[in-house]
Amino acid sequence: MREALKSILGPVLKRATSKYVAGETLEDAAELALRAGQQNLRCTLCYWNDGTEDPEIVVREYSRILSLVGEGRINGALAAKLPALKEREDLVEQVVAQARKVGAPVIFDAHAPPQTDDTLKALERYPREGVGLAIPGRWKRSLRDADRAIELGVRVRVVKGEWIDPDHPGIDLREGYLGIIRRLAGKAAFVGVATHDAPLAREAMRILAEAGTPFEQEFVYPLPIEAALREGAPYGAGARLYIPYGEAWLPYSLKRAIKSPKTLYWLGRDLIGGRNFVLPSLDPAQMPAAPVAN
Repeated sequence: MREALKSILGPVLKRATSKYVAGETLEDAAELALRAGQQNLRCTLCYWNDGTEDPEIVVREYSRILSLVGEGRINGALAAKLPALKEREDLVEQVVAQARKVGAPVIFDAHAPPQTDDTLKALERYPREGVGLAIPGRWKRSLRDADRAIELGVRVRVVKGEWIDPDHPGIDLREGYLGIIRRLAGKAAFVGVATHDAPLAREAMRILAEAGTPFEQEFVYPLPIEAALREGAPYGAGARLYIPYGEAWLPYSLKRAIKSPKTLYWLGRDLIGGRNFVLPSLDPAQMPAAPVAN
């Protein structure tokens, strides 16, 4: 039964999830990055592999991204996935060395909670500049990880998180997110406020600004960004667009599509209407601040 569903849903999922990446190739992502740059948005590019590729293939894609930055064709950073490199130290070293040569930050994405130990171990091998990690608000361990990031002096991208903490599934996403922000405030080297939730972004940036902590906003293609982007205007906060390309899979998986009515609803919605991403028409620094609710 499962194999039959897989054969039916596989092509359907591929079509629907294609709405969540800039395209299958780096050229697709670079074209969007160039358009974003015209609106004063920096970019973070990430190659989404299918989970079966040899790590050398993944590294070649990372190298191509960094080459575009080095050539001045895009103003970007690299989002890297440590599991895709099979935790191989030689490959991580190769990626970080090239990134430092071209002056591009490398931020390691978050995966399942236990895998953060591997990410922190990798970060310990390098000096502080230009590397960092994503820390999700929905994990119990994240406050401890934030403390370690502060000790290492690395950048932190704070996200709500895609992966549930299996031992603490009831953590409130917004409270967890702000808990990490408060822990980093006044201590972290640099913070990426990665959320499309405008009220949450407003509060996070207020906390960081009052503590004198440098930060920027970050948004994931193709979700709408203007409401949250307005919140950064009073702070002159820079903004960055996370642009994935390659093998699309979020926010679906076959297991989710079979078990979750909500995922099936999302699937149908994206098949019919898709997601229409719109770059902001104004310079973020010129956008009026959104009204503050009483």
